[in-house]
Amino acid sequence: MQFVIKLAISVCIIIFCTQIGRKFPSLAGLIATMPLTGAIVLFWLYSANKDDQKIIIDYSQGALWGLVPSVLFFLTAYLCFRRNLPLEAVIGACFGVWLLAAVAHQWFLR
Repeated sequence: MQFVIKLAISVCIIIFCTQIGRKFPSLAGLIATMPLTGAIVLFWLYSANKDDQKIIIDYSQGALWGLVPSVLFFLTAYLCFRRNLPLEAVIGACFGVWLLAAVAHQWFLR
């Protein structure tokens, strides 16, 4: 049941951002990237691992350094859309850049 609640909350956030994005795209972008998702994950991790602070600390560190691949993802999207590339090319380029940055992220955190 707990998994279903987590799934429902996550889906509601995505649908909420999509609905707002129809009228206020920049606001939807702000909401989608705000620490709301991170806070929810932090809450779920903490509630499942109250006795193991290392998990919470490691998650926080990973999230902090994970901002770099995320920024590169959205910077790539912005630049590709400015060049009027098709959505498929934009998504491919974004995930390609993100994947390279994510591999570097994991390498540096070891």
